[in-house]
Order: sequence, then structure tokens, then C-alpha cells
Amino acid sequence: MGSYVRENVERETPMVDGLPAAGTLAIKLGYRGEAFAGFAEQPTERTVTGELRRALETVLRRPCELTCAGRTDAGVHAIAQYVSVPVSEAELAFPANRLTRGLTALTPDDLSVIGLYRAPAGFSARFDAEARRYRYRIAAGGPRPVMAWDHAWWYKGSLDAEAMDAAAQSLVGEHDFKSFCKAASAVDKPTHRYVSSLRVSEVEEAGEKLVCIDIEGNAFLHNMVRTIAGTLVEVGRGHRDPAWVADVLEARDRVAAGPCAPAKGLTFVGVDYPAGALLPW
Repeated sequence: MGSYVRENVERETPMVDGLPAAGTLAIKLGYRGEAFAGFAEQPTERTVTGELRRALETVLRRPCELTCAGRTDAGVHAIAQYVSVPVSEAELAFPANRLTRGLTALTPDDLSVIGLYRAPAGFSARFDAEARRYRYRIAAGGPRPVMAWDHAWWYKGSLDAEAMDAAAQSLVGEHDFKSFCKAASAVDKPTHRYVSSLRVSEVEEAGEKLVCIDIEGNAFLHNMVRTIAGTLVEVGRGHRDPAWVADVLEARDRVAAGPCAPAKGLTFVGVDYPAGALLPW
């Protein structure tokens, strides 16, 4: 993998009630993003962090700080988001079924606690992640999608998935992805990332044909996946040649790329951690 596999950060010893944490609770989480203002907590908005933190604090009966594998924007979905929370020695003994039932009862129906894991003290869902995966779904064509309506971009024209896939290959590897990052968030920040795989294919889900963009990388910039999707659609609709995407990458300028695709087509589908880092709770 490329040289940007993990973020190199100085980590502080996690504390619980003034004492060093004895371990870490890692939660595999899913959510439908439509009614959330993103993952990160905001004082006046409904967020994934806000809902989960309130549930955790009720179950554990103390304040909780959450770390996630990757913050998703408003409207983006997840089926395998990971969140880590430092826990005490006593909390490590909590039965899994008690934790699961409690969190499920205290969270809304557009958020799902899929699995609970234990990890060593100091484990971080963000900084220990080795790879992250997203899928962007597009319902291309005239008929309004039925089953995919809430989690796909309805593009009312035809798309050449093969041309999109050919164009996508110029983005595989370690590059400066400044052209595919929200301009305001790229100021004075590193914009190199490693994309290990990027494929565009036609699939069928629940009886509906979709064009899917599957991408895996070590980490992603703000709006990076959605901007890649919007750029590849410019190729798929025949407005740009596949070779144009390599020129966009080389430009290192957001205005060179295509539009940012709608949030509802994007789903966070997976995270990889070192072998043995997570064990069933």
C-alpha cells in the first residue's frame, strides 16, 4: 500500500473517570443519512454522533467521547461505520447483549448498532484504520428508481460504465487529489491520498439496474468521493473523454473537476483494521 496508509499522530493516553482506560469499545454502526446533518456533532442539528453519544452516556452513565473511522457529510449513508470509545475495567465486563439491547432501545430507527467489539486501550477507529471503502450508486435512465430511491442518484440519462471505469484507473495509486477536494478544506492541508482500487460497474440490486462506483483508499478528503463520482459521470454521459480525468488530477484545482454528486448516492461500506485488533465483545 502507499506511504499514506495511516495518519501519523501523537496519541494521548485515553482516560475514563480520571483513570487510564482499560480497553476500548468499538461499535460497528449503520445509518440512513437522509435525516442527519452528517456524522460530526453540531449543537443545533441532528447528527449521528449526537444520537449515539446520548445513548452511550445513558447506558454507561458517564460522559463519552467518540472517535469515528470517517466523518460522513449530511445525507450520506453507512453500513459499516466504526466508532471507538475508551472504557474502564468495570465496563469491560458488561454483557454484550445488555449493551446491544440498551443502545438499540435508545437510538432512533434510522441508526443501527450492527456489532460490538473490544480492542486494546488506545485503539482509535480513525487512526488505526488501514483502508476505507465507499460505494456510490447511480440509477441511470428515465424510470424513477423504486427500491434505490433513498440511496442512489437518479440521473435521467444513459451512462457508459465502461468509459467511466477506464477513466477511473488514472486515479488509482498515490496522488495529490486537490482537484477532487472541497476547495475551502484544502487550504494549508495535505491533499495526497492513496486509492488502492476504483471500479465502475453495472449491477442489479433488488431488481433494479444501477451504475456503481466502488472505491477503496487509506483516507479521503472532504467531498473527494462525490467529486470523483461527478467527474466520472461527465465521462459516462459523453461530455468528456476518459483521458480528461488524468488532466483533472494533474491540474490540482477544484474548478478543473466535475460537479460534486448528490450526497444520497454515497454509502460508507467498510473499514479494514489490523488483524486481531477487534475481537467480539
